[in-house]
Amino acid sequence: MADPAAFVRNGGSPGLSIVSADNPVWVTFARAMTGFVAATAAAVAAIVSEWDVPPRRVLDIAAGHGLFGIRLAERVPGAEITALDWANVLLVAQENAAKAGVTARYHTLPGSAFDLAWGGGYDLILLPNFLHHFDTHTNIGLLRKARENLGPGGRVIAIEFVPAPDRSGPPFPVHFSFMMLATTRGGDAYTEAEYEAMACDAGFAMIRTASLPPSPQTLVEFLL
Repeated sequence: MADPAAFVRNGGSPGLSIVSADNPVWVTFARAMTGFVAATAAAVAAIVSEWDVPPRRVLDIAAGHGLFGIRLAERVPGAEITALDWANVLLVAQENAAKAGVTARYHTLPGSAFDLAWGGGYDLILLPNFLHHFDTHTNIGLLRKARENLGPGGRVIAIEFVPAPDRSGPPFPVHFSFMMLATTRGGDAYTEAEYEAMACDAGFAMIRTASLPPSPQTLVEFLL
């Protein structure tokens, strides 16, 4: 953070490859974030559990600590969760699944979301705190892959920090945008209009958003 002007000139931080395979930073991150995201994960699970047809087959991309899928498994008793992340990180998710008593319905898929075959036929694909690491082109490709792996009536949900259209606030999403500029090659905290454009390019019809108090995050639902 010593030379912020350099990040602006570079359009990102090419020297920091935190998404490299099996990077131990994500194990530390997964353990540290468990308490921070607990309320947000519970809020997402509460929303999804009220759907007319709750999901039965769920894929949690970049699951990390696993709480988004785990809380959903607690709220929707028939849901089978598949967590995708690096193998070393999935050990943390499995520990948390065991603590929650959902191990029998909690499965893992180790590897890269960009390289692996996901299996297809999912009722819900979760993208919690993932899209902000990448540029628009990369996200469109990932969202297209998500759409192709949905079953009939399936949905895709992202959990993100979404700034106002003019990026004047709220404070946390605006600050988070700078954090992504300083620590990723092309990531950002995207506005609602930017997610709408990505959704359209990936073959979705539209998006729908919902706030997730008390956190500063937003649920972004991609609709077919």
